[in-house]
Amino acid sequence: MLVFNGRGTQLASAVRQVDIRQPQPDRVEQDASDIVQSVQQALADVAEQLGTRCCNIHSAGLATQRSNIVCWDRETGAALSPAISWQDRRAWRWMQQFSAQRAQIRDLTGLLPSPHYGVSKIHWCLEQLAEVKAACDRGTLACGPLASFLLFRLLKANPFVVDAVNASRTLLWDWRQRHWSVDLLKMFGLSDKYLPQCVANRYAFGELDITHATVPLTVCTGDQSAAVFAGGKPEAGVACINIGTGAFLQCVAPPIKTATENPAQANLLHSVVWDDGDDSVHVLEATVNGAGSALLAAAKGLGISVEDAQSQYSHWLATAENIPLYLNGVSGLGSPFWLPQFTSQFVGPHATNAQPSEKMVAVLESIVFLLRLNLEQMRHAGVLLQRIVISGGLSILDGLCQRLADISRLPVERSPQTEATAKGLAYLLAKPEQAWVSASEASHFMPQNNVALHERYQHWHRALHAAVDEVNAV
Repeated sequence: MLVFNGRGTQLASAVRQVDIRQPQPDRVEQDASDIVQSVQQALADVAEQLGTRCCNIHSAGLATQRSNIVCWDRETGAALSPAISWQDRRAWRWMQQFSAQRAQIRDLTGLLPSPHYGVSKIHWCLEQLAEVKAACDRGTLACGPLASFLLFRLLKANPFVVDAVNASRTLLWDWRQRHWSVDLLKMFGLSDKYLPQCVANRYAFGELDITHATVPLTVCTGDQSAAVFAGGKPEAGVACINIGTGAFLQCVAPPIKTATENPAQANLLHSVVWDDGDDSVHVLEATVNGAGSALLAAAKGLGISVEDAQSQYSHWLATAENIPLYLNGVSGLGSPFWLPQFTSQFVGPHATNAQPSEKMVAVLESIVFLLRLNLEQMRHAGVLLQRIVISGGLSILDGLCQRLADISRLPVERSPQTEATAKGLAYLLAKPEQAWVSASEASHFMPQNNVALHERYQHWHRALHAAVDEVNAV
């Protein structure tokens, strides 16, 4: 949680961790009540830092991971399901039956049929969780994105609403109507009786009680959607990349008009990142599902502690020599392949004899390679790329940023404030006329002629496509 003034200067911050559970390989979840408590504790921490200055806070905003869902009871507010993560693919087999409706789903939502989105998770809860089914029978069930659950639990009036961005990641929201799609609800066998009311991203959501003040919450959106506004309104030709648990690449695009598109766009997402009822901003989006999560999985498999890995990434990137290749399917292989089940593996001449540190560098390079592949997809889709703006936790690694510049042959710009979601959310709240971070304050990485990296990329590219062909042949 961060607090900014009207010039974009950070005044206070608080962090509270919430444990992630992975009871099965394709399941990723958190305790929904723990998330509520963590936000309340962070609010208390920030209030303590600011003291009576809390009275000067004029508005608050909320940004969450977009495809996480929760089921809860509207009478008691009690969570009836875990917060099921966007990474979760527990219902991927059920989702496969809708492949034939890909064109219709794409036309209505701008997205593709995938278990990463909310609809499959809501269906699973209704089918598998007795408390959810009982609440549905009683007429007290609420299902929706994590943002809706937090708004309901944190705000004084317990609003039952969902903003446009988070609604769009359920695979049930029609971008033209700005509402739940009757056709999609019928297709997936769901009802809007337990779904929240659809509203704009800028809306009078309700009041948030903090020490010394009551603050109106006026903006709600998704984490990656807020990130593209970290430097102000997103510009054409700029590839915004935010690297956290996953890596997300977004480029400004016009709203979709028909289902007929440039063929290269068909495997990219056409996402809404802002909708205030009068104006909307759309992007072409690509996803790398395994970024921070891939590093965590690899470190665990190699017997390296998370703390040791994080402290050594920069050194490893600078010194590794016998770097293998890593086919990164952690949480499924994202764009442009969209394979929910894909086996991650080290390949290449150094796959068996590389040191654990060199294998960790291979995982870092796999993130960069997947981004390069999707940058090419953006170019084929008609995006005239001029530069990359990078943010997120992993963007602090100079070696990773330089590799991205080298492999993409584009200049990479990194803001001194790498927490782009909070910065972008603050921009949307304050609506300043100018970008918050000038180019002189950013770090710049210019492309260099890294022959060895390009050679590894070519070998990786061939190996990845061969592995994808094997999966598709089954």
